[in-house]
This record gives sequence, C-alpha cells and structure tokens, in this order.
Amino acid sequence: MALFGKKPGDKGPLDYANRWPLRLWVGAVLLFLYLPLASLVLFSFNDSRRTIRWEGFTVDWYGKMMGDDALISAFANSLTIAAISTLFSVVLGTMTAIALWSFRFPGKGLFDGVVTLPIVVPEICMGVAMLVFFGTIAPWPHDLVWPFDLGAITIAHITFSFPFVAVVVRARLASFNREMEEAARDLGASELGALRDVLLPHVRPALISGALLAFTLSLDDFVITFFTAGPNTVTFPVKIYSMVRFSVTPEVNAASTVLMAITVALTLIGMKLQGRDIAQMEGH
Repeated sequence: MALFGKKPGDKGPLDYANRWPLRLWVGAVLLFLYLPLASLVLFSFNDSRRTIRWEGFTVDWYGKMMGDDALISAFANSLTIAAISTLFSVVLGTMTAIALWSFRFPGKGLFDGVVTLPIVVPEICMGVAMLVFFGTIAPWPHDLVWPFDLGAITIAHITFSFPFVAVVVRARLASFNREMEEAARDLGASELGALRDVLLPHVRPALISGALLAFTLSLDDFVITFFTAGPNTVTFPVKIYSMVRFSVTPEVNAASTVLMAITVALTLIGMKLQGRDIAQMEGH
C-alpha cells in the first residue's frame, strides 16, 4: 500500500538531480554565469596589452598594479569607507530590526516602508538624490583631511546598506523564543542585560551575514559612489571604471580580479563564522 499516496516507483524531488538532462542544464547555467569571471582571471595573466589575444603567462600586471599609487590610494579609500559604513550599518540595522520586532507604535507600517525604501529604489535614483543632497542641501567640505573627506560617500553607503542589515536581522529574530527573554527578566536581568546575554547571541549569525553584506555592498558599489565622489575621493570601482574608459588592459583585469578575490574571501570567512555560531548554538 502506498504511503501518503506515493507509489513505490515514484521519484522524490531530490531523485531528479540524478538525471543527466537536469545535470547538463545546471552545468550549462553555471558555465554561463562563471565563464566570464574565469576569463577575467585568466587574461589578468596575459603577457600582452591586448586582452583579445593570448600571448603567454605573466604576473607583471599585478606588480604594475601594486606600483600604481593612484590605484592603491583608491583601494585604501574603498576599504576605509566599507569598514566605517559596515560598523554603522550593523548598529543602525540591528537597532531598527529590534525596534520593528519588539514594539508597536503609531506609524510603524510607514516607518517599515521608509526603512526598506533604499532597497527597492533604483540605485541611479539614490545616486542622483545623494548628489543633490550633498551638492545643494548639505554640502560636504572638500578640504578636509583623510579620512574625513570621505564623509559624503560613507554617509551615502550607510544609507543604502543598513536596511539590508535590518532585513537580515529581523528575519533571524522571527525564530527567537520570547519566553527566553522573559525568563531572563524574571531571574533579575535588566533590559540591557537580557538584550546582551539572550537576544544578541541568538542574532549573532545574522549580524555576521549583515556585516558581510554591508561590507561587500560598500566595497563593490559604483553608481552611488560615482555621484558622491570628488576629485580626491576616488574609490576602487570608480578608478577601475576610469581605466576601462581608455582600454581594457590586463592591469584592469588584475585589479578586477583582486577585488573579486577579496569579495569571495570575505564571503567564505563570513559563511564559516556563521556556520560555527549556529553549530555552537545547536550544541547548547
């Protein structure tokens, strides 16, 4: 007799992964997605200034990239902006998620929609809005010392990054048992103590994911940065774009490969830390 209406010969959802047409289709999709990236990495080692023709293997372009002071300065700007915006985005995003999850107040639905607005608004519109804001309404001084001259870009990155952190943390809070917080309060813990010792450990994997997401969004952003950057505040993606405008050389490929490698490395580190935290929580 079939169990739950399933016959003995029927295939389950996971059984279809063993069929070669599906495997072939998945392989073709992966090839379509990752072949351009593989080509970028490959031609960054091309011993020719013409990227359309392979003439040999060399690592000289990476050495030339490391010797480009303007490119290194742009990379330092990107790392600084990403680090500062990630810190503020995690704090603001976490506070926002906890407020929307814990409290009821007039206009909560409107506030929730305003918070998520930077996620759905086209990036070009955000860039133009930041250009108008920092150019007309609240001009940011351009004669400040580094890194304060990066303030306009940093504020813009925080604006579009912290809603992503809020969404990730709020999704994690949905699985939190409120009785644990109430038990901590009954045992004498203050609101701050219950938040620190009970709630934050539960959302720690989401904090890691949100921080990683905010950092990569800031590090890779071009459109909004392009509208808010000044002549002395060029970031790594903007610098790469200015190099591409003249020609796509192996030096451009090398710089793009380094940026991609950093993003992938941060993703792997974040996934490892997140998995370790989840394993520790399940162990307890």
